[in-house]
Amino acid sequence: MRVTNEQDRKRRRRRRRAQVIVIYTAIAVCLAWFFESQATTTIILVRHAEQTSHDEADPSLSEAGKLRVVELTRQLVDADVVAGIDAIWSTSLKRSVETVQPLAKRLDLLINLYPVDDTEAVLKTILKNHKGKITLVVGHSNTVPEMIANLGASKNVPPIAQNEFDNIYIISIPWFGKTKTIRLRYGDPYIASAAP
Repeated sequence: MRVTNEQDRKRRRRRRRAQVIVIYTAIAVCLAWFFESQATTTIILVRHAEQTSHDEADPSLSEAGKLRVVELTRQLVDADVVAGIDAIWSTSLKRSVETVQPLAKRLDLLINLYPVDDTEAVLKTILKNHKGKITLVVGHSNTVPEMIANLGASKNVPPIAQNEFDNIYIISIPWFGKTKTIRLRYGDPYIASAAP
């Protein structure tokens, strides 16, 4: 009788230990999933590269623009050492699509197109579908500062001049805390012309 009682106690202890291990494992998996789903979302905003004309409705990139695209691709192809850029969004205008085509090809990503005049909708889509990811968005001199402000980042982004193409804005949106904006420069630098 005594041996049977001890064996029963040992079996119950093993069962309890197994149950505790299963419960702790389930909690660990749930916490890992929660924190991964709440990771920081990073949006990289750039203006399209130099265009052939400011008078045409939908111009292509100029030679200077094509050189800038080479540098942008070099800068962003390994943007994150772990996973890289997860999605690319661009307006449907030629100069914007041509700005990201080489990078999209190198990363084997599709270019998602959005209407120039609907920046709020594209940002909503990015924040919903690319949460915790790195997304590149190509915009225009008037839409990039607007998108930065709409993301809750800096409202003090200076206007982008007509011949200013060298800004990269990195917006970090943590699941908890303050949204941060970093501005970097790439390619040939913009030099503001002195007023006459």
